[in-house]
Amino acid sequence: MTTLADRVRAAIRDIPDFPKPGILFKDITPVLSDAQLFHDVIAEMTAQHQGNVDVVVGIESRGFIFGAPLALGLGVSFIPIRKPGKLPFRTRRVDYELEYGTDALEAHEDAIAGGQR
Repeated sequence: MTTLADRVRAAIRDIPDFPKPGILFKDITPVLSDAQLFHDVIAEMTAQHQGNVDVVVGIESRGFIFGAPLALGLGVSFIPIRKPGKLPFRTRRVDYELEYGTDALEAHEDAIAGGQR
Protein backbone atom coordinates (compact mmCIF):
# COMPACT_ATOMS: atom_id res chain seq x y z
CA MET A 1 0.00 0.00 0.00
CA THR A 2 1.36 3.41 -0.97
CA THR A 3 1.36 5.94 1.87
CA LEU A 4 0.78 9.67 1.53
CA ALA A 5 4.45 10.24 2.37
CA ASP A 6 5.42 7.87 -0.46
CA ARG A 7 3.14 9.74 -2.87
CA VAL A 8 4.64 13.09 -1.86
CA ARG A 9 8.22 11.82 -2.12
CA ALA A 10 7.48 10.41 -5.58
CA ALA A 11 6.00 13.74 -6.74
CA ILE A 12 8.77 16.06 -5.52
CA ARG A 13 11.40 16.78 -8.16
CA ASP A 14 15.08 17.20 -7.36
CA ILE A 15 16.66 20.08 -9.28
CA PRO A 16 20.45 19.95 -8.91
CA ASP A 17 22.52 23.13 -8.81
CA PHE A 18 19.58 25.47 -8.23
CA PRO A 19 19.77 28.31 -7.34
CA LYS A 20 23.55 27.81 -7.20
CA PRO A 21 25.97 24.99 -7.93
CA GLY A 22 26.02 22.42 -5.16
CA ILE A 23 22.42 23.05 -4.01
CA LEU A 24 19.78 20.34 -4.50
CA PHE A 25 16.43 22.17 -4.80
CA LYS A 26 13.26 20.28 -3.88
CA ASP A 27 10.57 21.32 -6.39
CA ILE A 28 7.08 20.93 -4.89
CA THR A 29 5.14 22.14 -7.93
CA PRO A 30 4.24 18.56 -8.97
CA VAL A 31 2.51 18.13 -5.58
CA LEU A 32 0.54 21.31 -6.20
CA SER A 33 -0.43 20.35 -9.74
CA ASP A 34 -1.98 17.07 -8.52
CA ALA A 35 -5.25 18.31 -7.00
CA GLN A 36 -5.93 15.09 -5.11
CA LEU A 37 -2.42 14.89 -3.68
CA PHE A 38 -2.48 18.55 -2.63
CA HIS A 39 -5.88 18.01 -0.99
CA ASP A 40 -4.63 14.90 0.80
CA VAL A 41 -1.54 16.71 2.11
CA ILE A 42 -3.63 19.57 3.54
CA ALA A 43 -6.18 17.12 5.00
CA GLU A 44 -3.41 15.12 6.71
CA MET A 45 -1.74 18.25 8.09
CA THR A 46 -5.11 19.49 9.35
CA ALA A 47 -5.88 16.16 11.05
CA GLN A 48 -2.45 16.09 12.74
CA HIS A 49 -2.73 19.61 14.14
CA GLN A 50 -6.45 19.99 14.95
CA GLY A 51 -6.78 21.56 18.39
CA ASN A 52 -3.01 21.96 18.81
CA VAL A 53 -2.39 25.41 17.34
CA ASP A 54 -3.89 28.89 17.60
CA VAL A 55 -2.18 30.33 14.50
CA VAL A 56 -0.42 29.02 11.41
CA VAL A 57 2.75 30.82 10.35
CA GLY A 58 3.82 30.52 6.72
CA ILE A 59 7.18 31.62 5.35
CA GLU A 60 7.02 32.96 1.81
CA SER A 61 6.37 31.63 -0.62
CA ARG A 62 5.90 27.91 -0.19
CA GLY A 63 4.67 28.44 3.34
CA PHE A 64 1.83 30.55 1.98
CA ILE A 65 0.76 27.75 -0.35
CA PHE A 66 0.40 25.22 2.45
CA GLY A 67 -0.18 27.51 5.43
CA ALA A 68 -3.27 29.39 4.25
CA PRO A 69 -5.40 26.31 3.48
CA LEU A 70 -4.14 24.65 6.65
CA ALA A 71 -5.21 27.66 8.73
CA LEU A 72 -8.63 27.59 7.07
CA GLY A 73 -9.00 23.88 7.78
CA LEU A 74 -8.02 24.38 11.42
CA GLY A 75 -10.21 27.46 11.83
CA VAL A 76 -7.28 29.59 13.00
CA SER A 77 -5.53 32.70 11.72
CA PHE A 78 -2.71 32.75 9.21
CA ILE A 79 0.44 34.86 9.64
CA PRO A 80 2.64 35.56 6.63
CA ILE A 81 6.39 35.73 7.20
CA ARG A 82 8.08 37.77 4.48
CA LYS A 83 11.43 38.93 3.18
CA PRO A 84 12.50 42.34 4.56
CA GLY A 85 10.60 45.37 3.35
CA LYS A 86 7.50 43.49 2.12
CA LEU A 87 5.17 44.02 5.09
CA PRO A 88 3.47 47.42 5.54
CA PHE A 89 3.33 47.60 9.37
CA ARG A 90 6.05 47.61 12.05
CA THR A 91 7.98 44.35 11.98
CA ARG A 92 10.35 42.13 13.89
CA ARG A 93 13.30 40.70 11.97
CA VAL A 94 15.29 37.48 12.23
CA ASP A 95 18.52 37.01 10.30
CA TYR A 96 19.62 33.49 9.37
CA GLU A 97 22.27 31.65 7.40
CA LEU A 98 21.74 29.51 4.32
CA GLU A 99 24.10 26.99 2.79
CA TYR A 100 24.75 29.62 0.11
CA GLY A 101 24.61 32.92 2.05
CA THR A 102 22.50 34.82 4.56
CA ASP A 103 18.97 36.18 4.54
CA ALA A 104 16.33 37.62 6.84
CA LEU A 105 12.62 37.26 7.53
CA GLU A 106 10.09 39.63 9.05
CA ALA A 107 6.66 39.45 10.66
CA HIS A 108 4.36 42.18 11.88
CA GLU A 109 5.26 42.86 15.49
CA ASP A 110 1.65 42.28 16.59
CA ALA A 111 1.12 39.09 14.55
CA ILE A 112 1.17 36.64 17.46
CA ALA A 113 -0.23 37.38 20.90
CA GLY A 114 1.50 36.19 24.05
CA GLY A 115 0.60 32.58 24.84
CA GLN A 116 -0.58 31.68 21.34
CA ARG A 117 0.64 28.40 19.92
